[in-house]
Amino acid sequence: MKGVIIYTSKYGSAKKYAQWLSDATGFDVLEAKKAGISELSGYDTVIFGGGVYAGSIAGLGFLKKNIGALKDKRLAIYCCGAAHFDEELFSQLKAHSLKGGLEDIPCFYCRGAFDLKSLSFGDRTICKLLIKAVSKKAPDELTVLEKALLEAKNEPFDRADKKYLEPMIGFINK
Repeated sequence: MKGVIIYTSKYGSAKKYAQWLSDATGFDVLEAKKAGISELSGYDTVIFGGGVYAGSIAGLGFLKKNIGALKDKRLAIYCCGAAHFDEELFSQLKAHSLKGGLEDIPCFYCRGAFDLKSLSFGDRTICKLLIKAVSKKAPDELTVLEKALLEAKNEPFDRADKKYLEPMIGFINK
């Protein structure tokens, strides 16, 4: 089996997982913005990874644009988010993101990192406004995402861990 991992990474977690997955499988790694569909013709398995931003998996446009050319390949998606895994939230994320022919592609969740100071000015501003609003809520009223946001308001964190790749590696080896 010859495979490739294509990723888009705004703050580094999706790239880190791509490298770890490559180490575990021997698959090649390509950054999505440098990948072309013609480069994928020699692969039978294509894994795509991207971060979760504002309730969407980043970079899926590459897959949507090329889904016709990839229909005969084994496909999977992983996404990296700052929040703890939550089945309901993950279902909503998949329903929102996996459209345009991507609905049946297996999708895996990996915990990522968050550092408010490393965000772009626009992302940082939005997060600060959200933190201000969320800070007024009672702890038992917070959603999983709100808890993750408050967790990172003062201290950056990196929850990336190779253990999150185990279900995907199991899928690949099936």
